[in-house]
Amino acid sequence: MASINDLNSEEIIKELCMCNGVHYDRIRKDGPATTTLEMFFSGYPKMAGLSYFPNLTNLTIVGQSIESICDLDSCPLLEELWVTECQLTRIEGLQACHHLRKLFLYHNSITTIEGLENLKKLEVVWLNDNEIEAIEGLDTLQNLKELNLAGNLIQSIGSCLDPNVHLERLNLSGNKLSSFKEITNLSRLPNLRDLGLKDPQYSPNPVCLLCNYSTHVLYHTPQLQRLDTYDVSHKQIKDLAESTVMKKLMYYNMRVKTVHRQLREELEKLGDLKIKLDQTPKDKMKRLIFQVKSLEGDLSGDGIQASNEYHKSISNSHDHIEEPGAIGESNSWEKEESDRSDLDLKEQLCRKLCALKERIQFWTQRMDEIDTFHEKEAVRTEQSFDLLAQFLQIELETVGNVRFEEGSPSDSWFKSCYDLILSRFCASNFNTFGITGVKIHRIVRMHNRILRFRFEERLQDYLDNEDSAAAANYKKMLEYLFFTLDPNISVEKSNVLQILEDGFKFMKSSQLYDQEQEEAVLLSNSLGFYETSKLEQKTNQETNHYDPELFKHGKLIISKVFLGHRVQAREFLPINPANYPDANSVFRPLKMNSSTLCSSDDEVCSSKAHESCDCTRRRCDWFVFDTELVLPEYIVEYEYITQGMANKSCSLSSITTEDFSNEIKLDEDIISMEPILKPRPKIITLDEGTILSIAKANMYSQISILNLHGNSLSKLKEISKLHGLQKLIISFNEFSCLEDISCLPNLEYLDVSHNRVISLEGFKGFGKLKHLDLTWNQLTKTMDEMSVLRRHAAHLLTLNVAHNPWQKPALVRMAAIGRLKSLTHLDGAMVTKEEVSESANFSAGARITQALLQISARTDNIRPRCLSLLPSAQIISQISKNCLDPYAEFNNSWYHMITSVNFDGQKLSKITNLEKLENLCWASFSNNYLTRVEGIENCVKIEELCLDGNGITKLEGLSKLVKLRHLSINNNQLTSLDRKVIDNLSHLHSLSAENNHIRSLAGLQKAHSLIEVYLSNNQICNNQEIYYLKGLNNLVILDLHSNPISLKHEYYRLFVIFHLSSLKALDGSAVDSVECENAKDMFGGRLSSDMVAEKIGHQNFTELQELNWRSSSIRSVDLVPADQFKNVHTVNLENNNLTSFSGLIFLSHVKNLYLNYNHIESILPRQKSQNHLTNRQMLHQKVNSSGYGQQGKNSRDTLFGEPLSPIMQSLEVLHLGYNGINNLQQLQLSRLRNLKSLFLQGNEISQVEGLEGLQFLQELVLDHNRIKMITETSFAQQSCLVSLRMEENRLRDVNNLHPLIKLKKLFLGYNKIQEISEVEKLEAIPTLLELSISGNPISRKMFHRQLIVLRLQNLQILDGISVTSEERARAETHFLEQQNGGTEAAHPVSTLILSKASPLRVTNVCLPGGNQHHISGPDLYLNNAQDDVFPNESNKYKKTKHHGGVMNNPRSVNAEIAFRQLKGGTSISSTYLQQGNQNRAAQLQANNLEHEGRLLGNGTVRQNRM
Repeated sequence: MASINDLNSEEIIKELCMCNGVHYDRIRKDGPATTTLEMFFSGYPKMAGLSYFPNLTNLTIVGQSIESICDLDSCPLLEELWVTECQLTRIEGLQACHHLRKLFLYHNSITTIEGLENLKKLEVVWLNDNEIEAIEGLDTLQNLKELNLAGNLIQSIGSCLDPNVHLERLNLSGNKLSSFKEITNLSRLPNLRDLGLKDPQYSPNPVCLLCNYSTHVLYHTPQLQRLDTYDVSHKQIKDLAESTVMKKLMYYNMRVKTVHRQLREELEKLGDLKIKLDQTPKDKMKRLIFQVKSLEGDLSGDGIQASNEYHKSISNSHDHIEEPGAIGESNSWEKEESDRSDLDLKEQLCRKLCALKERIQFWTQRMDEIDTFHEKEAVRTEQSFDLLAQFLQIELETVGNVRFEEGSPSDSWFKSCYDLILSRFCASNFNTFGITGVKIHRIVRMHNRILRFRFEERLQDYLDNEDSAAAANYKKMLEYLFFTLDPNISVEKSNVLQILEDGFKFMKSSQLYDQEQEEAVLLSNSLGFYETSKLEQKTNQETNHYDPELFKHGKLIISKVFLGHRVQAREFLPINPANYPDANSVFRPLKMNSSTLCSSDDEVCSSKAHESCDCTRRRCDWFVFDTELVLPEYIVEYEYITQGMANKSCSLSSITTEDFSNEIKLDEDIISMEPILKPRPKIITLDEGTILSIAKANMYSQISILNLHGNSLSKLKEISKLHGLQKLIISFNEFSCLEDISCLPNLEYLDVSHNRVISLEGFKGFGKLKHLDLTWNQLTKTMDEMSVLRRHAAHLLTLNVAHNPWQKPALVRMAAIGRLKSLTHLDGAMVTKEEVSESANFSAGARITQALLQISARTDNIRPRCLSLLPSAQIISQISKNCLDPYAEFNNSWYHMITSVNFDGQKLSKITNLEKLENLCWASFSNNYLTRVEGIENCVKIEELCLDGNGITKLEGLSKLVKLRHLSINNNQLTSLDRKVIDNLSHLHSLSAENNHIRSLAGLQKAHSLIEVYLSNNQICNNQEIYYLKGLNNLVILDLHSNPISLKHEYYRLFVIFHLSSLKALDGSAVDSVECENAKDMFGGRLSSDMVAEKIGHQNFTELQELNWRSSSIRSVDLVPADQFKNVHTVNLENNNLTSFSGLIFLSHVKNLYLNYNHIESILPRQKSQNHLTNRQMLHQKVNSSGYGQQGKNSRDTLFGEPLSPIMQSLEVLHLGYNGINNLQQLQLSRLRNLKSLFLQGNEISQVEGLEGLQFLQELVLDHNRIKMITETSFAQQSCLVSLRMEENRLRDVNNLHPLIKLKKLFLGYNKIQEISEVEKLEAIPTLLELSISGNPISRKMFHRQLIVLRLQNLQILDGISVTSEERARAETHFLEQQNGGTEAAHPVSTLILSKASPLRVTNVCLPGGNQHHISGPDLYLNNAQDDVFPNESNKYKKTKHHGGVMNNPRSVNAEIAFRQLKGGTSISSTYLQQGNQNRAAQLQANNLEHEGRLLGNGTVRQNRM
């Protein structure tokens, strides 16, 4: 046989030589010179003949049937080895190849990575296309640069590649990696440049099919140049991945903080409930303690002695004169009687004291029970919300591929799941335990894309192997089953999070039975299956004893299960795949479960919901062999409902139903026992006489005991004089501080219980004090108060400090024992040696030592890239291995290496010994006892600082940390954000200061880099605080939840969204587009008190006299409270978007109101039906002070008490020009009863109406409207009108002006008045002094001025030119001459004018008397181009500059003279012709300036239009 093998080897070697050009005959000679051998596809079934090639460096074997690697011991210089597409099953035979650099073993059947430990020079390893299930055996390959493991069965990476820090190229495509957590492990490979997870030549890993795969990989491995054969080296790609992850971190950080906030709110509710429950026991205890202290004072002897002396004095007062012998006998008898009385009284006092103390003990126990229940409820609540926070952490780590959705009754799936749970609960199974029902607290639905893919893929594989009939009915094999968690095991230990994320692959053992380990997942179709079994075990241990509280609260996972082929379990046969080879699942009915409490006869449920059911028979547990066919979908928190009075005290809320009436009656009976305390007057102030009287002494030096119990004292000014005082009792008084009782050097006993002491500041000079009672006060600061006692009462033996609202109650006992070394009793309990030892460690740990620094410090230069919401210092301390060597000598150079420190929970009271940490970047000091930020001023490179859970009151000490990016200072005692500090933190991106006492946001005004701000549960009250954040353009997340500003302001959220437009999330909720629109509708253009305060810089609105908000896009006014604006007399809101007066109507003292260039429709908006309201109007209906709000809630009539009742009664001047007003009636101007000046120019008014109520109106401007006529009612009530402007309208007549009996100025220019007779109607207004009719057709007629001057005898100004007495005389003279001389006496000038051609033809003229006088002969033509005021469009806009232009030309004057002479009118004096045009122009300009001042008064230019 050996010869045959040798023969085969010889043939193999010959083939090897032939394929590589080596003569077989000369192999011994030429073999050593050969360095490379290659064998492809056949002819080399085993590795043989390699010993002839000792200097071989490259060996390539491809496509052979080699099963093992051998014969390489003689090739120590081998550097590159290829054994591919062979039949290898193991990696072996490479021990001698120490120089091997490249190893290619792909396309084999290798299952394990092994045998590479000694190949430390390996740089390239290809093991792709094998059957490897785990990455291992690579720890020693420090020089490995390329690793190909594609096409294997690898499911996890772990930390197996951590030693391979030089790895540059890694291919893991075609494996079974399904979790992003595994990909995160690659972030620890700093030199990785090329990564393949879904190489096109292989199938992708399951993780590659998940959302955000590329983003996740690029974030955790930013050094990558190629990913899955794609170039990812561009900076833009890396930045995109970085920003995406940062957004997710911010989002989930916000959500986790929201969960913590909800937890805090629930704990506060529990705390409030506890306070409510404690109230009755506390009140009763206080009353009982008052009785005890009062009786103890009597029992001390003073009270008894005083009582006897009192009776003796009464007896003596009855008989003032007695015989000496009688007095002696009487004294003897009285002494005996007094002794017996004292004895009886003491016995009564002792009995009553004992009874009272028993009652105090009872109420103390009740309070202890409440405390216990409160603690249990608090722990349970914390666990519940912590689970939600962990759910969010899983969502973040899986980049959203695992999501948790908390259900509500409005969700359809919630109701289905709820009904399923109730249908699987049968009360008969819990009869023994007194459980009658189940209550569902929370249902969370899970969306696990990874497990769902796996479930569907495995189900499809199963169906592919089944016949078509079975495949068609596969839904019948789907079932929802329960997996119940042990409530006594924490969430971490129960692996519930791992189950929800990775499925049940780690849960193949039974949790129910200890006698055997089942190789399957144990599930149940019944709620309570697990609890009843465990309770039964407890009952067996102690006969007839069980605790329903053991499983009252529980959690279960509801999973979708594919049962497949199912069989029933056989007794005494372990359930595993080997015993049930053809089954996918095995079920075991309840009757086979020996640990079931209910007997087989219990077939009927006792609950009404399950009457006459066979629940017991249908209950069973299921064992599923294939974990991938179990898909967890819901996690449920529930509680069993118990019955019976014995269980009422099993929860905190149930205690509220307990009736204390019997106990209270018992207290009253005991208090009524003899001796009964009689009320006595309370002492309010203390003087020398009162002290001596109470102490029954003649001088201060005699007083050693002073009992001031039960008074109303708040000061003890005289007490410092009692130098001999040894015992002082001031319980049940009203002291808030103890300064008055300081410096009592001999005082040994002090009782200050039941007062209002808030601080021990000023407490000093008690060197001999041994006993101190401070119970039932208001002390809060643990460390400060204990430090005071250590300095000034160091020899205390007994200290009572219970029932104070300490900020950290758990710290009180340790701090007191640590500070007061002589203490023997604390709060009634003896101080043990263990407590003394622990407190000593506590005191020693109050400083940062070198040993503590070595343990807590790390030297990482780069923050680990992991999706965690913990502070960086905590993350680094948990995962980093870059620790300081605890055995090396600590020197100064080590300080410079430290970049991270984590001192959380180290009981530090001060930060010390960190001055040399110049390179510190990340630090955490959470949950210590710090009161100041100090000791880190030199750590100027700190980027992230966490100070949560301390007692810090100020931000001093942070000013020099200019590189700080993240600051967390939650759960402290901050009252403000120091602007001087924040301004220096120019790189601050995130600020979290929740659960403090911050009242203002002023300190953040210049923190322009802030992106996240968390300030929930502080004391921020005013909306104006939001204005401090308006300059923070980068602010994306803001949380002000549980501040007064968010609680008392109804539209707080919309207000913040409107003013901070960059916000994406507010108070834990995303800001959506609908909210943005609503915010704009609600507050956009809304002039509010907050806006005014922002502009003027204060809120003292009473100082304001004017409001000027021109061109501010204001749509509504909401100045509340209006009383604060009582001194405002002028409001200018021109050029805005007002549609009504809105909230201006409530400013009752405004006199001048400018509303030009708005869109005013009426004083109050017209009522609209709800269907026609805009979003803005519907929102404004809810605002009390806005116009929309008033109209929405009340009708116009009911709002003001009566129809059109007066408003704004101080308003005198109103400007409403250019508002598009077309209806004066709807404007409701009559309500402004005291209005004196009204400007309505530039509107669309066609009819003058609605002015009836303006009886005091003196000036009215209606220029530039569309008025065609003046009706009888237009000015019927305006008897006080002095000035009326109606220029640029469409008037043809001037009727109905006669009611204006005081009118002095009338402007009718640029209308359509054609006849002189219309002007004659003005004779009815004798007070008219100024008239303007320029620009009317009548102004083109000759001699119209003379006619008007003659007709209106009181007129002083016409068309802007003064009417002089000379002009009036000339007009009269001229017309008289014309009447006497006829037409032949025409002025010579008329001949000149008539001789010239002119386009103007005058056919007739209206002369005085109203008759029409026609000129005989041909028509008269006048050549005066300027008479045509409207010849073209360009001249139209010149009218403002050249009013009465026809009178400014001498030629036109001459024409008028000629016209009057022709008609026989009175001649005009020649002096009128000599009147200079310049003077008339100056008068016209002055008149125009005056007119413009009345119109606007602010320089607004009036716009002309057609």
